[in-house]
Order: sequence, then C-alpha cells, then structure tokens
Amino acid sequence: MTNPFDEKTPRHKRGLFGSLRANFLTGLVVVAPVALTIYLIWTVIGWIDSWVLPFVPYHYRPDQYIGINLRGAGVIIFLVFTIIVGWVAKGLIGRSLIHWGENLVARMPVVRSIYKGLKQIAETVFAQTDTSFDKACLIEYPRKGIWAIAFISTKAKGEVRDKIPGHDDIVTVFLPTTPNPTSGFLLYLPRKDVMELDMSVEDAAKLIISAGLVYPTGTDAPVQTTPNGQA
Repeated sequence: MTNPFDEKTPRHKRGLFGSLRANFLTGLVVVAPVALTIYLIWTVIGWIDSWVLPFVPYHYRPDQYIGINLRGAGVIIFLVFTIIVGWVAKGLIGRSLIHWGENLVARMPVVRSIYKGLKQIAETVFAQTDTSFDKACLIEYPRKGIWAIAFISTKAKGEVRDKIPGHDDIVTVFLPTTPNPTSGFLLYLPRKDVMELDMSVEDAAKLIISAGLVYPTGTDAPVQTTPNGQA
C-alpha cells in the first residue's frame, strides 16, 4: 500500500510542477515575441491613425461608410499621400516648389536650423543609395585590451582628415551603446587599429541590442565534449 507521506510522493509532485514550469516557459518563449510584435504593430498603426485622420474631412473618412472605426485607414491614407507627394516631387513643378519652399525656410533663423537637421536625418535614413554601414568591426575601447563592436562608416574626409596628423588612412567608426544602438560615439581611427569582422552588420546589431545574448547563428561550431564532460 502506498503511504501518502512516503518521500517518493513529494518528488513526484515536484517533478510534475517542474514539467509544468518548463512547458510554461517554453510556451512563453514562443508566445511572447509574437504577442509583443502584434501589440507594437497595432499600437503604431493606431498612433499613425490618430495623427492622419484628423486632417481627413469628416465625410471622406472610411468609418462613415462602413459604420465602424477601421484601424489602419490612416496608414493607408498616409502611404497613398506620401507616394503622390514623391511622384510630384520628382517632376519639374515639384522640384521648383520644393526649391522655392526651401529658400523661404532658409530666411527663418530658427526654423531653418531645425529643417536642415531633420532633412539631413531623413535623407540619411531613407536614402535609396548605398549609405549604410560598410562593415562591422572590433576596436579597442575605452582602453587597450578591452574590445568593443563598432561599425565602419566611410573614410575620413575634408577637414577632419587633413587635421589628423601622421595618418593618411583614417576611417570613420560609429561605436553604438548597448542595448540602444541609436546612441553612441563617432570615432576617427587609423585603419590599422580597426579589426574587421566577417559577421554582417545586421548580426552585429543583434549582438549589441541583446547585450551579447543573441550570437549570430552559424558562426561558432558547438563545443564537442567527452563523456567525462571535458572539452
């Protein structure tokens, strides 16, 4: 007869709880990224709708015809409007209007500084030319013997290149912070002090954002161990 106070019973209960806990964590790993992705997309769509729809005349809003608030209508309107603006901007009339507007903004002391800064950022982020980082690299920062992941941008140009003494081959390197890679340090280094990596820029960015937890797949072979546990 089984004794309810037998020491095997608690072990069986702990085993069942451990199995449930393991299954829950496994399910959480699967569900959490999907749920967070859907939530973020849903939130961004609602944010764009809240900005765009107030500019649409009341009688032209989709909810007036279907009877419900169609989430994403503002996104569609924004995309169509942006495409039309881009098409017009490529023409002669559009370029003339843009040139006239920029000349007008250039006469406004405060506005021109804000506009020029935002325009440079937009041109850098959304440019259709190949202006992204060239390679991921390792540099010794903040001192010798400590290595940090950075991104090679371009070769140093203009006054910066001319003012750095003793080095002809100077490269521009962006050193991002972890886990927010949008902030960081702009460094100018001799190419000999920059160690290029074989991993892609995207894989290096994942490594930085995850604080080293998400390593690029396929770059390291798993360590083979013996039955005794030794490598």
